[in-house]
Amino acid sequence: MPVKSWRVGTLVYTTAGLTALFFWLLCGYFTLAMKERAVYSIAQVMIRSFESPDWLVGLLVISLPAVIGLILGPVVSVMSDRHRSRWGRRIPYLLIPTPVITLSMIGLAYTPSLGSWLHHMLNQHSPGEMACRVIMFGIFWGIFEIATVTVNMLMVALIADVVPQDICGRFFALFRAVGLICGILFNFYLMGKVQTHSFEIFGGLGLVFGLGFTLMCLKVKEGSYEDQPSMPQSLAKTKHMSSVASYFRECFSNPFYLWLFLATTLGMQAGSPVNMFSIFHGRSLGMNDDFYGKCLALSYAISLLLAYPIGFFADRFHPMRIGIVAMGIYAAESLYGFFFATSSWTFAVAFVLHTVVSGIYVTGTSSIMQRMLPSAKFAQLASAAGLTNSFVTILLPLALAAFIQHMHNDYHYVFLFGSLCAAASAAAHVVLLRKYKQRGGDQAYTPPE
Repeated sequence: MPVKSWRVGTLVYTTAGLTALFFWLLCGYFTLAMKERAVYSIAQVMIRSFESPDWLVGLLVISLPAVIGLILGPVVSVMSDRHRSRWGRRIPYLLIPTPVITLSMIGLAYTPSLGSWLHHMLNQHSPGEMACRVIMFGIFWGIFEIATVTVNMLMVALIADVVPQDICGRFFALFRAVGLICGILFNFYLMGKVQTHSFEIFGGLGLVFGLGFTLMCLKVKEGSYEDQPSMPQSLAKTKHMSSVASYFRECFSNPFYLWLFLATTLGMQAGSPVNMFSIFHGRSLGMNDDFYGKCLALSYAISLLLAYPIGFFADRFHPMRIGIVAMGIYAAESLYGFFFATSSWTFAVAFVLHTVVSGIYVTGTSSIMQRMLPSAKFAQLASAAGLTNSFVTILLPLALAAFIQHMHNDYHYVFLFGSLCAAASAAAHVVLLRKYKQRGGDQAYTPPE
């Protein structure tokens, strides 16, 4: 009886090999997800404790990472696609930023003390102790985000290179499950302690990430790739400007990819308005941070139960179809939040529904890029999708924060913004599905060159 095997590129896995691959990828992702789940909530609370206004919170925590992704994403993605080494084309770009993330998280943990030190050093020239704390936070946050953008972008590219496509949806469902477990642990046990123990949480998670992610990089092996793509003659003549022009021409000239970028960007942004101010929204309705954390833990527990079935359906019916259904439900759910989330309990219901349904979209469409993009330029085209998302992410928090401030911190409008964005995403996914069928559909799809 032949031994069952799976193939991706030059890699061939037996059941044992595939199990080992999943184990190490999931171990690395556990530390990555624990960091991601914790750091943005802690950052919001920390920078607000420095007496910062809503617009500054949105600028540093949301818009700054998007700006960094906008600039760094295309460069790193093209370099990684073209890189060839005995370690592969992804692992070097994942391994190098890992200690930078660890050290910057430790620096963020020391931000209050370093801000006070800077205030005393500047003496009469100091802009104020709280301003100095914001300055130190901004420095370490910028370093942290530069390394994080690189890791997050190329982690997805690594998965595309080493995980067989026909089980990618279920694999991402396991990723989602691990992330949800991290969210449950953090929000149930640590969220209520962020205000008083940010130093220990920041520093501890930084060390855990550094150890776990490094171990994953050393254990996961990439296959061999085709020879490095030669640089077109036009790029060699005027290297920098021609490289930029070539990047945008290759990524944004095909309508198929434009619809893909639009659909996924709107889908990822649909939950952002609620996420952006969820802690402050809850507080404005009398919800304490501990209850907020328990609501998140509950929603993550529900999403955990749904994760693998959604991944199975994504493999069976295609991520685009999951996206259409999820965004339709989210548009309706957000309208409920807009009209009826007027107390801590009704907000809790709307917030749990928001987290679960947006999670269904994230889980169900996690493998869409692996299913739609060509392998040779996967990171480049995936970075273009990220570029589109980053551009919107830069503008949305600033515009929404200004609007909320104009409305005297009436946060319930975030649900209306989310509903409109979700409806537009569902429509874009429908158009994309039609174009997908025109290119062969489920049986014979080939990505545009």
